[in-house]
Amino acid sequence: MDKQGNPREYSSTYLRRTYREGKRVRNETVANLSALPEHVIDGIDAGLKGQQLVPAGTEFTITRSLPHGHVAAVAAMAHQLGFPALLGPPSRARDLVLALIISRVIRPASKLATAAWWPDATLGPDLDVAGASTDEIYAAMDWLAERQDSTEATLAAKHLGPDVNPSRMALFDLTSAWVTGRCCELAARGYSRDGKKGLPQIEYGILTDPAGRLVAVRVFSGNTADPVAFTDIVEVIRTRFGLTRLVLVGDRGMITSARIDALRELNDDPNTATGFGWITALRAPQIAALTADDGPLQMSLFDTQDLAEISHPDFPGERLIACRNPLLAAERARKRHDLLTATEHLLEPIIARVAAGRLAGADAIGVAVGKVINKYKVGKHFHYTITATSLAVERRHDHIAAEAALDGIYVLRTCVPDDQLDSTGVVTSYKNLANVERDFRIIKADDLDLRPIHHRLQERVKAHVLICMLACYLIWHLRKAWAPMTFTDEHPPDRDNPVAPAQRSTQADAKASTGHDSQGNPLRSFRGLLAHLATLTRNQIRFTATDTEIPMLTDPTPDQRRAFTLIGAPIPSPPCSQTPTADKTTNPQLSAGNALLHHRNFGLTDTIS
Repeated sequence: MDKQGNPREYSSTYLRRTYREGKRVRNETVANLSALPEHVIDGIDAGLKGQQLVPAGTEFTITRSLPHGHVAAVAAMAHQLGFPALLGPPSRARDLVLALIISRVIRPASKLATAAWWPDATLGPDLDVAGASTDEIYAAMDWLAERQDSTEATLAAKHLGPDVNPSRMALFDLTSAWVTGRCCELAARGYSRDGKKGLPQIEYGILTDPAGRLVAVRVFSGNTADPVAFTDIVEVIRTRFGLTRLVLVGDRGMITSARIDALRELNDDPNTATGFGWITALRAPQIAALTADDGPLQMSLFDTQDLAEISHPDFPGERLIACRNPLLAAERARKRHDLLTATEHLLEPIIARVAAGRLAGADAIGVAVGKVINKYKVGKHFHYTITATSLAVERRHDHIAAEAALDGIYVLRTCVPDDQLDSTGVVTSYKNLANVERDFRIIKADDLDLRPIHHRLQERVKAHVLICMLACYLIWHLRKAWAPMTFTDEHPPDRDNPVAPAQRSTQADAKASTGHDSQGNPLRSFRGLLAHLATLTRNQIRFTATDTEIPMLTDPTPDQRRAFTLIGAPIPSPPCSQTPTADKTTNPQLSAGNALLHHRNFGLTDTIS
């Protein structure tokens, strides 16, 4: 006790030697180490135990470091969605296909570039595909192409069946992708949705549920018309998916009057118990016919509301829902004015050349006008008079006014009864085609980089597109799960007026303006989040002067932990090391009897052996 009555604590450390003298065990104090610093005492203690001490910072080396977090997250989601069973029985081909799908999500590239990348991430060794040859990859793609029908039938049952899709509705649309090389069996010149005029292309159509989850894809030659593709997907739905009741939603170029007549014949066939419905839109001439001669479509319908249901004898047994969007009307008027002005600017030099006598002859003037008059697709709005020495161009104001009267007006047609789907539901269902357009953006540009097509054989092209479709299906679920960490609108508001443009929620606007969520956490794009997950690396650690090598993950960041939590997967653990552990090094000069004795805590003695 000190003078204040507080207990005093003493600590002494001795180095003692234990030995035998005859039959007696004796102890000898070799040194009093009490004055030494604590870390020096710990070092002597470790040395006496046979541990090999190395300078700080040289205990181990990192022999290899591989990006792992993004691979583990995408693979975890793929397994949650049942991808292994969806693709087929266990096999080398299935592992390669799964690796191709995961790689397409993480790092889209050509097949050769993907195979070269596999050893540089944990995807290669974990799926045992790091050494895959080109022939193996192509054989796996052929294997997938043979299983396309069964894979898509499983997805159709999962997302289009009556239990999970009570509205019995599906979306279908067609797009294109250009082709490299000159030997692709499906390549042809046609209308390019990508603006790559003059290049051969292929076309592919995707079938989705109302939310935009991909169910099936079909690849066509590059000059296939939309109605032909629609006929093909109807046959697939009916014969291969076994679905006999479904409402198909497509744009006006896809579901034409001829296709509707074919559906009616199919529905009336007594040998097939089918019930295919449709939701599509009328073309501009059909809309104009509804307004002519005091027809049912008049502007007074939109005095108090933006939509109205009408009927017409040309569409028996169908409902027509007329809609008017004022914002769309203003945008079309602005665009028309700009295109007309741009066309006039192209014609002005030609008019000046004719007036100056540098361009003469009706034929020569007509050729010059023909090259520019319809560049912006508004040539129908101009009237021009050509003589051998003159050129007069003026706008057709009556024609322009007639077209402007229909600005912002579109008419939907459907056979679905109003007791199953009201007018608002029809408009909403048609506008769900925006989900298909979003899938096209994911497949083409945002995430998967499907284009251009590098393959030559027809089955390889189909397998490539199918791989991208399955990767898009995977991304759809990843984006939904990671919405709280990205700029994705988690809860888009319901539209009071289905005709009005979609609006973002206030939470999404706040995320976009601040770059943080409501808790102050920083947000990333989907690609940015994958890049951040890639910094969760798996390292091979080798200890100094040993053959021991173990895998070890870097410490995950809070965002990386949250990303795995949102997809319901744990942080991945490294696999067990296969390297044999080296024997511990001991010092033969130290005997088992040597001990470092610590006298601490009121004289109590602890022996460290």
